[in-house]
Order: sequence, then structure tokens, then C-alpha cells
Amino acid sequence: MRALSAILLLAAIKLATAAPTPLFGIDFGDININTDGETSDADTAALSQEDITNTLVRPALFARVAYCSSPAVLNMTCGEQCDALPNVKILVAGGDDGLVPNFFVAHDVDTDTIVVAHQGTDPKNLLSDLNDLNFFQVDANTTILPKANEDVKMHDGFAYTQERTADVVLSTVQSALESTGAKKVLVTGHSLGAAIASIDGMMLRMKLDPSIAVTTTVFGLPRVGNKAWADLVDSTLGTSFTHVTNQHDPVPQVPPQFVDFQHPSNEIHITGVDSGGNTATAQRCPGQENQNCSPGNSLLDLSIDNHRGPYFQNISMGNKFCPV
Repeated sequence: MRALSAILLLAAIKLATAAPTPLFGIDFGDININTDGETSDADTAALSQEDITNTLVRPALFARVAYCSSPAVLNMTCGEQCDALPNVKILVAGGDDGLVPNFFVAHDVDTDTIVVAHQGTDPKNLLSDLNDLNFFQVDANTTILPKANEDVKMHDGFAYTQERTADVVLSTVQSALESTGAKKVLVTGHSLGAAIASIDGMMLRMKLDPSIAVTTTVFGLPRVGNKAWADLVDSTLGTSFTHVTNQHDPVPQVPPQFVDFQHPSNEIHITGVDSGGNTATAQRCPGQENQNCSPGNSLLDLSIDNHRGPYFQNISMGNKFCPV
């Protein structure tokens, strides 16, 4: 495993010189990511525009804001990205845009929801990149995830990055639920932020009162752990967990299945976006690693531009889309 990681790190250095963003240590020209592993071929179902608007757009807007600087987020002065989310009170914002990706916890007054959002990788920051490239598997931290057993293994870069903000996220959410009386929590993020948010969603579901609804909706999610991890997400979060993939984005295919990583269920796969970036066609993908969706993408037709977006309603994500 460590020898393979060294090879993948060298591939990532090569790729970083040719692509605008590092792809979690994988050179897609050299490595076949579509390999043996448990998959599904269940029929997909079309997602309506109403469903997209009601369930996906607002999480995407929050995930986009997570790329803005913490001072701008604290005051909601990040331009059109913040203007798209009126009546949001920021409770805490932090991170260093590197080893600790930016994050915030907020009260979304319009929906009476406590929101947690995490920034994805900043490709210009080496420490941020290393959060992705470090992908030995480690045991789940049972202080953070008390229901995880010894079979659950996780990407160490993602797990350790989530641990750096876990305490402040949990304490702020608990305090906010008490002070506001809110009964709902939304957790979101994009790319690396999606991985952190997935672990946060599990932590919050395990630690908050069952009466609190915890919804985790993430975008461009890389694989976070092994099959036992994916099964634990399915059994703990069920349909309150959604990971959205965009067309031919390669990031959801890394780390690859051949090194024992597996996605949970409940993928929503965007199959197309109109020329204005506003209207998306999307489908629900039953089961884990549904081959009719992102896991079935061909290596010959991958697009890092799809990772950034647009996803729908002209929402794209990354540092360049919130330079403030």
C-alpha cells in the first residue's frame, strides 16, 4: 500500500504540472480506475427540476461560499456568493486555506437550519494538496464516530483533516441548536470539503439527539473509506445523505476501488447542463457504485472542468469562484 502511494504521489506531481487541479494523487492516463469491487447496475430515475431546486440548490450555494475567505464569510461580504444567501447568520468561520480548509457554521434563518460547510482543495496551497494525497487507510476515530467498528477504514488525509475542526463544529452546532431552537442541520461541501462534510454528517448524526434532522448533501465527493465505511454511512444516514456527481468529473473515482475504497449509496448524477449553466438533467442512482452513473464513466472521457461546475443555476465551486 505504501509503495503504491509513493507511485501515486509521483503521478500527482506529474499531473499537477499539466492540469489545473491535483486529482487526489491519481494520473488518469496511467491507471485504470474502473476495476473490480462491489457495484450496482440498478435502473436510475430522473430527478425533477423541482427536486433539484428544493433539495440541492441551497446546499450548493453554501458549499460555494465555503471557498471564500473567513473574514468575508464572517461578515457575509463575499459579493454575489453571499448575496445569494440572505438572512444567514454566521456563528463561526475559520481555517487557514491550507492544512485546515476554510469552514463555517451558520444559522440559515429562512429555513431555520444550522448549516456546516467546508472548503475543498486549494490547488495552489501545498498543505491543502497534501490533505488529499495522504491516503493510507486508518481506523475510524471512535471518539468522533462512536458507532464505527474495527472493520471501518478511512482515508487518513480526510480523517485527520476532519479531526482538526471536529470539536469546534460539534460544540458550535450543539450551542446553536439550543440557542435558536432549530431542529435541522445541513452539512455540505465540495471536493475535499465534501469528504470532510461526510465525516461531519456522520459525527453529528451519532452525537446529536435523534429528534434533530441531519441532512448531508455534498458535491464532487472522492471516496472516503472502505466498504465497511460505505455500509456504515448507508445504515447511519440512509437517504439523508446525498452525493452529487457532475457528468465526467474524475474526482469521485479516486481513490480507486482497487485500493479498497467504496462510495456509499444515494448518488445523484448530473448527466447534462445547458449552455448557460442553469438547467441540469440529473438522475438518482440506487445502490453503491452504480455503473449507470459516475462510476461507469470512461477513462477516455473525463473532465476536470465538470468537477468545478456548473452544477445547476450556474453554480460553480472552487477558489476562483470566490476570490474575496
